[in-house]
Amino acid sequence: MARFSVDVALRWSDMDAFGHVNNNQYLVLLEEARVALMFGAAGEAGLAGFREGIVVARHEIDFLLPVTVPAEARVELWIERIGNASFTVSYEIHADDKMCARAKSVLVPYDVDEGRPRRLTDPERDFLRQWEA
Repeated sequence: MARFSVDVALRWSDMDAFGHVNNNQYLVLLEEARVALMFGAAGEAGLAGFREGIVVARHEIDFLLPVTVPAEARVELWIERIGNASFTVSYEIHADDKMCARAKSVLVPYDVDEGRPRRLTDPERDFLRQWEA
């Protein structure tokens, strides 16, 4: 299975009163990884559609281990499902080489001008397939 891997920075401000990375910051880490794939890698492949509009329809996350700062962290992601007008991204968040969370997001391409979801294009599907499990 091909995975897209991104090193992410943990900040002291990510911690909660208990000294752990706050649960809502995990979603920020997932977003950083998605941006690297959808905007960075897709842009390098000549695809602008994701940058023009994509929304999160659903998140789910399982917290496996607490994370403290400092730690070296990375997010690995892959495409679990490609539909006509949505796709599912699966993730693992690792800190100091230990898996600390698993997550999934359902993403929907979005036409900002029309104010509604749109279908995936064939080039977008082809791009996503290289990361498909």
